[in-house]
Amino acid sequence: MDAQTWNQRYAEKELVWTSQPNRFLVSETDGLTPGSVLDLACGEGRNAIWLAEQGWRATGVDFADVGIAKAREFAASRGVECKWLVADLTTYEPSAGEFDLVILFYLHLPQHELGPVVARAARAVAAGGTFLLVAHDSRNLKEGHGGPKDASVLYSAEDVVPHLGDLSVERAEAVIRPVETDEGVRNAIDVLVRAKRLW
Repeated sequence: MDAQTWNQRYAEKELVWTSQPNRFLVSETDGLTPGSVLDLACGEGRNAIWLAEQGWRATGVDFADVGIAKAREFAASRGVECKWLVADLTTYEPSAGEFDLVILFYLHLPQHELGPVVARAARAVAAGGTFLLVAHDSRNLKEGHGGPKDASVLYSAEDVVPHLGDLSVERAEAVIRPVETDEGVRNAIDVLVRAKRLW
């Protein structure tokens, strides 16, 4: 979907997504020393804001200006400061080696666009820093719950790893995310990739 479509979606209700951070963000950053974090495709900012509450210096980037405006208001309501940028990730180039943590959550693009975004995100990781990606896995389309119905924007860990450059991969796998629905708990299948820059 393009920025205009996302802006319309964000304008329809107070929060499209929950105000709570993604569960994998919480578990995968446990034990990391807070520093600078770049949240790419940040949407309404829930993950960046939670990280700021944990002591991180957070920057959120998204191409939907309505989402970014909501993120600013959300951060203010929680009493935290974050830096917010409106930018298209297919052209946005973060500074190399600048961030102790770079997160990329639920960005769904065709492979020819996703690869360069992941590569630029990986280059933005500072020495000793961490890269963390979570998205709907390719298998989710037929075996899981929710997520995009377009197979061309879904991917697996194996599709992500080749674009990580000189990062050292710590996890690259499909993970199960239980989702509460009106029909009971359903399992979504996500891809999770975590990598570290060792030098």
